[in-house]
Amino acid sequence: MKLTRTEFDILTYFESTHLKNPSAQTMAVDMDIDVKLIEPDVKNLTQNGYIDNGRITEKGLEALEPYRVKRAVFIAAGFGSRLVPVTLNTPKPLVRVKGVRMIDTLLDAVYAAGIEEVIIVRGYLGEQFDQLLYKYKNIKFIENPMYNEANNISSAMLAADYLGGAYVFEADLVLYNPKLITKYQYCSNYLGVPTDVTDDWCFEVDGDKITKIKIGGENCCHMYGISYWTEEDGKKLGKHVKEVFNMPGGKEKYWDEVSLDIYKSEYDVEVRRCTFNDIVEIDTFADLKKIDSIYNV
Repeated sequence: MKLTRTEFDILTYFESTHLKNPSAQTMAVDMDIDVKLIEPDVKNLTQNGYIDNGRITEKGLEALEPYRVKRAVFIAAGFGSRLVPVTLNTPKPLVRVKGVRMIDTLLDAVYAAGIEEVIIVRGYLGEQFDQLLYKYKNIKFIENPMYNEANNISSAMLAADYLGGAYVFEADLVLYNPKLITKYQYCSNYLGVPTDVTDDWCFEVDGDKITKIKIGGENCCHMYGISYWTEEDGKKLGKHVKEVFNMPGGKEKYWDEVSLDIYKSEYDVEVRRCTFNDIVEIDTFADLKKIDSIYNV
């Protein structure tokens, strides 16, 4: 059964909620959806055996299965030059912020969502990532010897065969809201924060659809490096990443440009909105010192 967006949202709500037989009004508030949209779909899903007595059924879980996230891919190979001096001896994703490694905030959310296949593309001081194995199981490492001569498209290219049904994370983020990482996703998307102005990477959007990626803008969505790719889009993206990487100048591209710029006519990618309180990207040592006073000594 191909689910509509509202049907998907309702089933994932019932799959995750601890409430017993929640009312349509409660669901509308929790899901931020018009109650008039919820009521007929709840009735239809109940009549067809996907919900029973306010609980999702085995049939409902089967309907969600095609939308289950299969794996998480971490792009973690770079040097992190703007975070010197702390990155002189430590890869940026392993830098601690208030005592916690940045990548741990992401990995904790991934494992909490029941996503057990984890792939980390590493390069600079790559052997230090082995320490993660003491806490996290089933991590597969991919070595990127090109991290110092190419942009992050090189890491995406090496992980090209794993992008279908996958979250892709830039591993230098600090995630404050782990609930953003869920076990099911409806379509390909990027996290973004609606903002009046930003001088960083951002999206222009039409409704929910991302129409353009750029640096700096007004009335746009500030981009964060957490995306999800459906099985179909991920397989296509893997092929396109390889093609762009091998083009003249391709090594200088950022991997996000493949789907959102170079081949954008072949993808429908949505923005998944969040807030600046949910996540932070630490770009520079100055940013790190503002967040964690221990680095001010």
